[in-house]
Amino acid sequence: MKKLKPIPHFANEAEEAAFWATHDTTEYFNYKKRVNIDFSNLRPSTQKVTLRFPKMLLAQLKKLANERDVPYQSLVKILLSEKIREENNQRA
Repeated sequence: MKKLKPIPHFANEAEEAAFWATHDTTEYFNYKKRVNIDFSNLRPSTQKVTLRFPKMLLAQLKKLANERDVPYQSLVKILLSEKIREENNQRA
């Protein structure tokens, strides 16, 4: 097995990209050796939005969320996601 070269430290992402664009990664990584990576704590980026709902709609949403035992904000995300998926499937 050949000796792997040490990966240099980079000042920024552009410097790292330039390095990897001109170097063979097989000289720095052993691709035959399995590496376990844990992404369980990785959270998707989010953006805060403000929505105004009619009081009756919000009351119904909170009631439905309570029945499903989830926060109503989470239920809004679930329902929006499901509806967007439906719309995208209809267009395909």
